[in-house]
Order: sequence, then C-alpha cells, then structure tokens
Amino acid sequence: MAADPGTLIDWSLLALSPPGWGGVLLGGLVNSIKIAVGGYAVGLALGTGGAFGKLYGGPVLKDLLEVYTTLVRAIPELVLILLLYYAGTDLLNQMLAAMGYGPVDISGLAAGIFVIGVVQGAYSTEVLRGAIKAVPDGQIEAARAYGMSPAQIMRRITLPAMLPHAIPGLSNLWLIATKDTALLAVVGFSELTLVTRQAAGSTKAYLLFFCAAGALYLALTLVSNVVIRIIEARARRGMAAAA
Repeated sequence: MAADPGTLIDWSLLALSPPGWGGVLLGGLVNSIKIAVGGYAVGLALGTGGAFGKLYGGPVLKDLLEVYTTLVRAIPELVLILLLYYAGTDLLNQMLAAMGYGPVDISGLAAGIFVIGVVQGAYSTEVLRGAIKAVPDGQIEAARAYGMSPAQIMRRITLPAMLPHAIPGLSNLWLIATKDTALLAVVGFSELTLVTRQAAGSTKAYLLFFCAAGALYLALTLVSNVVIRIIEARARRGMAAAA
C-alpha cells in the first residue's frame, strides 16, 4: 500500500486490520512476550539450581556448573541461539533415530523458550549465587541455634533475605530476555522484530515500522519497570532505607 505523495508517513499502515500491519505487529509482540516469559522462567529455574549447586554441591557438580556458566557468558548470544536451535534439534532427532523413533518437528515457540532459558540460566546462576552469599552468616547461625532444619532455614531465612539483593540483577535479566527475543528472527520465528522486517519490506516504510517496533519494546520496558518497582518495594518491606 503506497503512501500518499502529500504526506511523509502513511499512518494507515499501522491499522489493526488489513491492509494495515498493526495487528501483525501486536501479534509479534505477544509472541515475543511468550518467549520472554517462558525463557525467563526456565532460566530462573536453572539459575536457582545452579546457584545452590555451585554453593553446596560436590566438586564434580561445581566444575560442571562452572563450565556451563563460563561457556554461555563467553559465547555471543546470537551464536548460542544458532547453535542450540539448529544443532540441538539435530542432536535430538539423532537420539530419537538411535532409539528407533522418527524425527520430531519442534515448534519455534518451544525452541525459542529453551534457547532463551539456557542463556538466562547461566546469568541467573551468578546473580542468585551472589545474592545468597550476601545473606549475613549470623542469620544462618542463629537459625541453626534455634534448631531449624536446612529446609526451614532456606524458606524462612535465606530466600527472604536474598531477594532484595537478587531483584536488581534478576530485573535486568528480564529486560535482557525481552530484547533477546529479537535474535530469534534469524531462525525464522515470528516475533516482533521479524514481522516488523516483513512489514517494512512489503511496504518500504522502514522508518515507520521500525520506529513502531521500538515504541512497542519501550512500552514493554516501561510496564516492566513499574512491576519491578512494586516487587522490589514488597521485598524490601521492613528493611531500613538507605541514607
């Protein structure tokens, strides 16, 4: 749909219904949010296990986790996404073939969540490990003196005390996850960046659509910041305010 020669920008291209592309962009944003939420949750689970494994696990487990976090943080995320997406799918199908099963077609959403989750897990491991180490030893010793079990210490002392230290880092990881979804455009998943590129290529209105995509990412970040501030305020209830 060509723009009116008398105007610089044809805003009708952002209409929600065809021939506008606004609905397509919003659909891409929804897919990006799904991947970010899923990948962040997977990464948080991996990070929690990794943090406790690094702190309290055996030598072999600690070494394996160190290799995992070092490799993921050292290799560019785009390379990791390509490696995990293509090589991971191929390896899975080879394993299934060796067991006598046919190949499976992994959905782009599931693959995207897995890839983002693996990347997030390495960073979450270090954030949570640092937060756990920030809990004063005296609190743990006092809990042991009261006869609390390790599970009770974890639930009543460690987790509440570590949250204020972990939330800033975990908040940054959430915002990074929302941006990392754009990298999945290289593997053909229809998230916001890919559909924006398709819309811009079809209409040649590159400035309009990439500015619109930037505005959507900004809106997602602003909403996230509001939620993060609420969560951080609740986690810090009862703590002395900084001077």
